[in-house]
Amino acid sequence: MPNGYQHMVLDYYVAKLRKAKAQRQAELKAIKTRDQALVYQRTIRQAVEEAFGPWPETVPLNLKVTGIEQFDGWHIEKLLFESRPGFLVSALLYVPEAAKNGKVPGVLATCGHAIEGKACSTYQEFAQRLVKNDFMVLAYDPIHQGERDQYALLKKQGVTGFPGLCGAHNFMGRQLELLGDSFAAWRVWDGRVALSVLLARPEVDASHVGVTGNSGGGTLSEWLWACEPRLTMAAPSCHITTLLGDLENELPRDAEQYPRGILAAGLELADLMIVRAPKPAIILGQRFDFFERRGFFEACEDVSDFYEVLGAGDKFEMFLGPTTHGYSVHNQEAMVDFFCRQTGKKARQVEVAPLAGDKIQVCPDGNVLLAGSVSISDLMQKRAGELAAKRPPLDEAAIRAKLDELLQMPERRGIPHFRIPRPCVYQIDGQQEVWARYAVETEEPGIRAIVHKNVREDGCYYTLDVEREVCLYLPDVASDWDLTGNAYFRQLAASGEVYSIDPRGMGESRPEDGLKNDEQAFFADYGMDYMMHGYGSLLLESYLGRRVFDVLRVIDLLTDEGADEIALHGRGQGAIIAAFAALLEPRIGEVFLVDSPISFQEWIEDPLARWPSASHPQGILQFFDFPDVVKALGAKAKVVSNWTSKR
Repeated sequence: MPNGYQHMVLDYYVAKLRKAKAQRQAELKAIKTRDQALVYQRTIRQAVEEAFGPWPETVPLNLKVTGIEQFDGWHIEKLLFESRPGFLVSALLYVPEAAKNGKVPGVLATCGHAIEGKACSTYQEFAQRLVKNDFMVLAYDPIHQGERDQYALLKKQGVTGFPGLCGAHNFMGRQLELLGDSFAAWRVWDGRVALSVLLARPEVDASHVGVTGNSGGGTLSEWLWACEPRLTMAAPSCHITTLLGDLENELPRDAEQYPRGILAAGLELADLMIVRAPKPAIILGQRFDFFERRGFFEACEDVSDFYEVLGAGDKFEMFLGPTTHGYSVHNQEAMVDFFCRQTGKKARQVEVAPLAGDKIQVCPDGNVLLAGSVSISDLMQKRAGELAAKRPPLDEAAIRAKLDELLQMPERRGIPHFRIPRPCVYQIDGQQEVWARYAVETEEPGIRAIVHKNVREDGCYYTLDVEREVCLYLPDVASDWDLTGNAYFRQLAASGEVYSIDPRGMGESRPEDGLKNDEQAFFADYGMDYMMHGYGSLLLESYLGRRVFDVLRVIDLLTDEGADEIALHGRGQGAIIAAFAALLEPRIGEVFLVDSPISFQEWIEDPLARWPSASHPQGILQFFDFPDVVKALGAKAKVVSNWTSKR
């Protein structure tokens, strides 16, 4: 079936962000005085605290030096420290010879999405440029990069089927969401602890401490800049554009790049630089970056104008390199020159030569887990267990109320309007089937739930005639996929008339290629469905909750048209939506759960759980689990079959 609604959710979010952009630009233009600027910064700081906090308790660093490598005019110290109890961070400290004679400025080096982490040649290069200009530099491995591969023990056990780097981050991110946490917060906390390690060195001048990184490291540079008042200067590279531009260009981001509620607070990426004005900052980009230059220029203009209001226009700079995405030599030298000028020095041109092997390996076997670290999975499982142990029992009403809150359900008003697009014709088992279609408008601009019905009377495909007893079906991904490929739905459709619902982003409105049954594209770890969930998080709009809302709006329509007995069947993702809808809507008499999850807890226990991001309700395990929802449904719930964490 052609996918005629492929951009529906994307365009819905684009419209929201364009409206927010106009409001934000008007607010920024109205800032004319220092006092007004300070008020705006306080608003940003509050949003940042809500997006990344609350912070975990500080633990002893248990800092170890595992080796020292000496070079001409500088040396490397190989470090291990803990950012959380038992959670080891591997790092390299670049120490200039000048540190023997007095204090030197420091720089925290954040790594982008290179599997090598701190060992990546590009990141070594900019660290060497800095240390050879008498900066002390701490470069640390991000979670699941470099020597912090979180699957190392599983690989030794012969486990296979691992996602790529960004996919792995997204696996970890969605598991953290179930716990009410975020991968963004974990990544920032690692950086804050790393900064503490750097500042603990008596040779570091705390009045001159910068942060820099490229791509994902540019992201972390900006997040740390916004969250960490101890930093005095910043140089993020190849990250800052606009979230609206990335959305319009259909460009997904990594799990830590969707801090909750930033867009809901009316902010843009530029604001997380503005928050520390008038401290010195330079934003670096590339002419041919996929974080495109229109957004780069727009963000830089916003930041520049804000610095001018504070009378500090000379403290902000921008630099656009001539090449594609990456921390090119042009951007590295611009960063070093900027940091040198802020510390009263003139930058020196230096030669750099990335190191390999034992020269930069911190752990004996090249991995922190093999050196005794707990994994992020261990810590998440421990947290899930703690939450389960202290959760008070909730009755049906309490679970319903909390679920409504977690799903951020909009108010339902009136009866939705519906359209009747042309029917669809299928060839199934050599027989032709015609299914009527209805586009139910949810009252959110541009959003429609697409309903399919196997009308029995030939030619009666252009009206909506609702029976007193209604059977509703929610597919795992798409109604047409289940219609042509799932035995349960085929049997249900053969027994009588069925209404099959494609909520937003599923079925006919799935954002991936709708011209083929491409489940691999829909479930891609870094795909469009994942991205829509990410923007929902930025806007504090549960993507899963909005899908439940779409189902409830269809029920509002059908009951207004005469239905008074409703049986709801859901499969896979549809089973989760069906269970939640049935708890929130008393008019649903029975709910049949096909291939439903065993529990959300099980998804935490499996580091390689395959359920997609949009099926992970933010914070649900703080209050109850999926079996609690089924129990609250009582006799109306029938569990037909379960899927494990692997689906």
